[in-house]
Amino acid sequence: MKYDVYGVGNALVDIQARVSDNWLATTGFDKGIMTLVDDAQQKTVLDRLAGTNLNRCAGGSAANTIVGVADFGGKAAYVGKVANDEVGEFFLHDMRKMGVTIEVAPATSGQSGTCAVLITEDAQRTMLTNLGVSATLTEDDINEEEIKRAKYVYVEGYLLTSPNQRAAAYKAMNVAKQFGCKVAFTASDPFLCNMCRDEIWELLRGPVDLFFCNEEEAKSLTGKTDPIECAAELHRHCENVAMTLGANGSLLMHEGTAIPIEGVSVEAVDTTGAGDMYAGALLYGITNGMGWKQAGHLASHAAARIVGQLGARMKNRFSAKEVAALMK
Repeated sequence: MKYDVYGVGNALVDIQARVSDNWLATTGFDKGIMTLVDDAQQKTVLDRLAGTNLNRCAGGSAANTIVGVADFGGKAAYVGKVANDEVGEFFLHDMRKMGVTIEVAPATSGQSGTCAVLITEDAQRTMLTNLGVSATLTEDDINEEEIKRAKYVYVEGYLLTSPNQRAAAYKAMNVAKQFGCKVAFTASDPFLCNMCRDEIWELLRGPVDLFFCNEEEAKSLTGKTDPIECAAELHRHCENVAMTLGANGSLLMHEGTAIPIEGVSVEAVDTTGAGDMYAGALLYGITNGMGWKQAGHLASHAAARIVGQLGARMKNRFSAKEVAALMK
């Protein structure tokens, strides 16, 4: 089987819950960002959420993007590590029922990773991530034969924070370049841009063909304040750039040309996964015959649909008619 996109990232089960600002404040965690937590911290939060209306789905940044590709009918594969436990079995089943190929052997010990996504009334999401065995992904888990069949390899930046995951990411990118497969990389989070700035720049000058980031990440990397100048600076070093601008849409840089993409007005319910879905829709578009502007329009509408619902998994998929209309 040939793939449009082969994703590499963390394998987490997202557990989403709507909470009040007051409830969130009692946890002591900063609002609106991702925080790594240990087993005890995660258990405390999840125990407090017991009995509330929870939504659970396979997640992790790159996993959300790969599901996005599959949502539009694209062919996708994913590599991420889970344990041989109920949470891991749920992750694998949830990905596979979407048509995503995932064949990584489970870890023999430990527990699968989870992410508690706490959504407040202003649609902001605060993510408490316990990586579990997803952090044990190694280069031995990267299947060269699978990458040979892909048009794009998509790597999440979070992998740079762990030596063995970093090695897996680099192996995937190096194998991709060896076999003529393009590489897409996402900045993942502003804190990562601050932590790994020099390394990310080296990736942009090297194997990365398409760089995904948001405005804040672009400003962190470039030191500039104007979004257009940020995108232009990134494009000086990377062939293609996709920079999201929140409600103001996004900006694509391709072949020396800036392609502005309009935002789609929507009443925000939950911002979880909007950037991930944007990347999935754009990757689907450019690997399935769309021009960059057409793919950008699709990505903008897909991200808006995610923002207008609870959770990172698209509940109302695009029909073939809707996709065709966006290609005009």
